[in-house]
Amino acid sequence: MSDLFSILKQKVTGKNISIVFPEGTDERILTAVSRLAREQVLRPILIGNKAAIQNQAAEIGVELAHIEIIDPETYEKMDELVQAFVERRKGKVSEEDARRILLDENYFGTMLVYTNQAHGLVSGAAHSTADTVRPALQIIKTKPGIRKTSGVFIMVRDEEKYVFADCAINIAPDSQDLAEIAVESAHTARMFDIEPRIAMLSFSTKGSAKSPETEKVVEAVRLAKEMAPQLTIDGEFQFDAAFVPSVAKKKAPDSVIQGDANVFIFPSLEAGNIGYKIAQRLGHFEAVGPILQGLNKPVNDLSRGCNAEDVYKLALITAAQALQ
Repeated sequence: MSDLFSILKQKVTGKNISIVFPEGTDERILTAVSRLAREQVLRPILIGNKAAIQNQAAEIGVELAHIEIIDPETYEKMDELVQAFVERRKGKVSEEDARRILLDENYFGTMLVYTNQAHGLVSGAAHSTADTVRPALQIIKTKPGIRKTSGVFIMVRDEEKYVFADCAINIAPDSQDLAEIAVESAHTARMFDIEPRIAMLSFSTKGSAKSPETEKVVEAVRLAKEMAPQLTIDGEFQFDAAFVPSVAKKKAPDSVIQGDANVFIFPSLEAGNIGYKIAQRLGHFEAVGPILQGLNKPVNDLSRGCNAEDVYKLALITAAQALQ
C-alpha cells in the first residue's frame, strides 16, 4: 500500500468510524470489509439478507466477525426511517412509496448515513454511478452554499501528488460551479496532506486569448478568491504555465502560482476526464477516485470494474472525509 493510503489509514484507525456497504453479497466488498474489520480500521456495515451474505462469505472464505449486517426487509426501525425519508423528500413521496424505495439497498444505506447511524457510504461495485449518487443528492444533499457535488481524482506517482477536478460529474460547469469546485478541492487536498496551490485551467494564460470560455474561468477565479480569500489560487492558466516554473516566469510573471500548482481545476468535464486519463496512461500516475465532494456527508462511488483493494482504499478515503 502506498504512503498516501498508509497516512489515511493512520488518520482513521481508532476513530470508530462506521461505513455502509450496500452491496453486501459482492465478493470484492466482502473481501475488503473483512480486512477493514480484521485490522480494526473502521466499523463496516453490510446491507442485505443476512443468510445470503454469510453464505457468500463462507463460500469465498472470508470472516465476518465484528461486522454488522442489516437487512432492510427485517429492519426493526424501518417505520422511523420511512418517516424521516418522507420528511426529507418534503412531500414528494408518500409513505407507501417511501417504504418501497427504502428496500433499495442504496437508498436504505444512504438513509442510515443521513440519520447518523453511519458516517459514510461506499457503493458502485455492482451499481451504476447514478444508482449511488441519486440517493445521495436527494437525501444527503450538498453543503450550504454549494450548488453541486463534484468528482476529483488524486493523481499519485512515487512522491508526487496532485488533485484534478472535476473529472467525473459536471459536464459544463459555469463560473460559480468552478469556484465551488476549487474551494472544495482545497479541502480534499488537505485530507491527503497536500497544501493546495490551485490553478484554474484554460487554453489561455492571463488574457493571451479572449473568448466566453476564457472569461468564464477568469470570473471563476474572482469568485473563488471571494469565497476563500485565504487560498492560494489563480488563473486562467494553460497547463504548462501552471506546472512549469520557466513557462510561468514568461507567461505569468506576477502570479502567485509560479509553475508550482498542485490542484488543477479543469474548465469542463471533457477536459478533466481526458486530462486525468492522459496522466494515468501516458504519465503512469495512479488515479485515485472519483472522490465525491461538496456533500453534507461522504458518499463515494466505486467502478464496477473495481477490485477488493479499490474498495479498501475508497473506504479509507470515505472515513477520512467523515473526519473532516
